[in-house]
Amino acid sequence: MSLPLRQSPRKTKASSTAAAWKSLMAGGKKQSTSSTAEAAEAVDTTPARGRGRPRSVATPVAETKTRTTAKPTRTTKIKEEETSPKKALSSAEVLDTAASKIKTAVGKLTSKAGTASLKRKAKEEPEEDDEEEVEAKPETKAAAKAKAEIKAEEDKPETKAAAAPAKKTKAAKKAKTDDEPLAARTNVSKLKKAMYIGAHVSSAGGVQNSVPNAVHIGGNAFALFLKSQRKWQNPALADEARDAFHAACAEHGFDAARHCLPHGSYLVNLAQPEKAKLDQAYTNFVDDLRRCDALGIRLYNFHPGAAVAGSGTRESALDRIAAALNRAHADTAPSRVVTVIENMAGQGTTVGNRFEDLAAIIAQIDDKSRVGVCIDTCHAFAAGYDLRTPAAFDKVMADFDRIVGRQYMRAVHLNDSKAPLASHRDLHANIGTGFLGLRAFHSLVNNDAFADLPIVLETPIDRKGPDGKDFEDRQVWADEIKLLESLIGMDPESDEFKDKEKALQAEGARERRRLQEQVDKKSAKDAKKKK
Repeated sequence: MSLPLRQSPRKTKASSTAAAWKSLMAGGKKQSTSSTAEAAEAVDTTPARGRGRPRSVATPVAETKTRTTAKPTRTTKIKEEETSPKKALSSAEVLDTAASKIKTAVGKLTSKAGTASLKRKAKEEPEEDDEEEVEAKPETKAAAKAKAEIKAEEDKPETKAAAAPAKKTKAAKKAKTDDEPLAARTNVSKLKKAMYIGAHVSSAGGVQNSVPNAVHIGGNAFALFLKSQRKWQNPALADEARDAFHAACAEHGFDAARHCLPHGSYLVNLAQPEKAKLDQAYTNFVDDLRRCDALGIRLYNFHPGAAVAGSGTRESALDRIAAALNRAHADTAPSRVVTVIENMAGQGTTVGNRFEDLAAIIAQIDDKSRVGVCIDTCHAFAAGYDLRTPAAFDKVMADFDRIVGRQYMRAVHLNDSKAPLASHRDLHANIGTGFLGLRAFHSLVNNDAFADLPIVLETPIDRKGPDGKDFEDRQVWADEIKLLESLIGMDPESDEFKDKEKALQAEGARERRRLQEQVDKKSAKDAKKKK
């Protein structure tokens, strides 16, 4: 073996280092990955992990010439494992054609080698934060410049792939930003009447999520499902969900006892005459009452049910509902949860569409402190109660007070109606766009009978997106809440009110015509059958 190549003291380190890397880039056929790593570490100019000062390698001339003329089979492997293709080619050209720039090229190569070594070490020893230690130590200007150039080279597909998680995080942050309130909650004490208006919001992922969903639309009241409303079997209420619900209500200033109105399952029919099916419905019903107790909720809204065809009279169906409520009250004592009966539109054999039905159930309840009524404006209108003018609205309220008793009014479902008066069709419309019209809602929010009660929107929010797909536009609820709050104390003869009324009626005109035609055809058909 020939003697080491001698150079002047000023060029010894740069020359020996360059030679080592040129040899490395040319690659001997028998050179292993481990020897490559050792060579990289030998020329690393940045102290790493307390190993002391970097070593300088002097490469024998003969060995250098042999490696330089060898076929570049190992170069490909090195490029794949430690360097980007562009970087390797760039370094080779600089070393071969620009001797005057050898120091700069060496700086780049040594810094690259250090980076590759650290990456390899990080994979082998993930518990150690090598890169942070290296970056915390001082570095030369040349090394800093080399690192900057290497970083520019590495910002290619490999680096972009590695940056994908960061983009995902950014998307997650964007989603979080999208959850900012669509409207600010109104301070109810600043309103001329204490109207707590909200909507039936989603509780997907846990009942605790209903609270921020109510805040999101600017609601001061809200309804939710305590579990899936479309299946009989549901997991028990988790302690974590219960505690999170309490915490969320406290954080956002919701009085769950007064302004939260859970809705019962659509499957439950307490008028069911068949014992096995009634027991199934009853078990589901009582489970919800116990969930209300755990969550500090004092109002529980449910549909009274329907008399099954051929199972007896309407009165017997009402009797079964009252008996089920008495049993539920006794089984959950000393609970103070109020079972709130919703009035219905009167479709099919459904009971509860007449005030007399509600009164008949209440009359049979042993503990009347645990029963109440939720008036749905769409259902009432479809059942034949006209609410469109102030005089008509007042008459309906007087009838309710006489037949049921205003003291039993515990909540409101606020919906316009797509179908006309007495159609017995339960079709909710957005506020002011249906057959009820804006004046009916002006009468309600300015009536003292509804102050301090939960007033809950169940208006449709499904909209078509630009892609033609349906999506839930919660901005609709946010806007309707603000609209209803603006009606409190507003003069219904003012231009402002009349302009709003006219615009909303125009918006729903087409749908009203369509439903009116359907009702008229059905009426004509029924009339022919009677002849």
